[in-house]
Amino acid sequence: MAFSNSISNIFGVSPIKPLQDHMAQVINCVSNLEHFLTATFDDDWDKASALFDTLSADEQSADDLKKEFRMHMPKSLFMPVSRGDLLSIITQQDNIANLTKDICGIILGRQMAIPKPLQADFIGFVESSAETCKKAQGAINELDELLETGFAGAEVKFVQKLIRELASQEQKVDKNELKLRKKLFNIENDLPPVNVMFMYNIIDQIGALADTAEQIGNQVELLLAK
Repeated sequence: MAFSNSISNIFGVSPIKPLQDHMAQVINCVSNLEHFLTATFDDDWDKASALFDTLSADEQSADDLKKEFRMHMPKSLFMPVSRGDLLSIITQQDNIANLTKDICGIILGRQMAIPKPLQADFIGFVESSAETCKKAQGAINELDELLETGFAGAEVKFVQKLIRELASQEQKVDKNELKLRKKLFNIENDLPPVNVMFMYNIIDQIGALADTAEQIGNQVELLLAK
């Protein structure tokens, strides 16, 4: 595992790098979601299945990193970041990976065809939600700089800017979700009711990716306020 030859050695310096490594693995999961959907739009279920296998492996790697992080986290940290804060952040990060796998698993398991009139909006929705996750990663990647500067000065303002951008991006996701829901509502009478139910569920979970990313940003913001 590329996480560390000795995670305890890393924690001897700082727990931030393992947290960042975990988030990078989570983003690997999210980045495959658009490719997965595109394969299903092409009715290429073999490719979709292969992408799901890749995504599942990334999700498992993220889960392994989370477990290592929790097992080796010191009971007390000599830094302005509490153990509880970091454990909360990695839990939210891991939720993103889990959601991504669940979304693809439902679609693949049912070989659920998204109607052509909705496909462009689905891709746009996924792209905007994935962008929110990447902005959360940007904030996480600044945590080591925040520690070096003692959570003060220009770095704090920079991270606050990142968090504002993250919140703004999440609002765009909300608008995309409303647009997609309206389009689905307009054609749902022409679709099998069970498929409609699952499509609404998928829309909810894609939106939840962005919601969870925003929660990560909120937790980083709380660190700035302490």
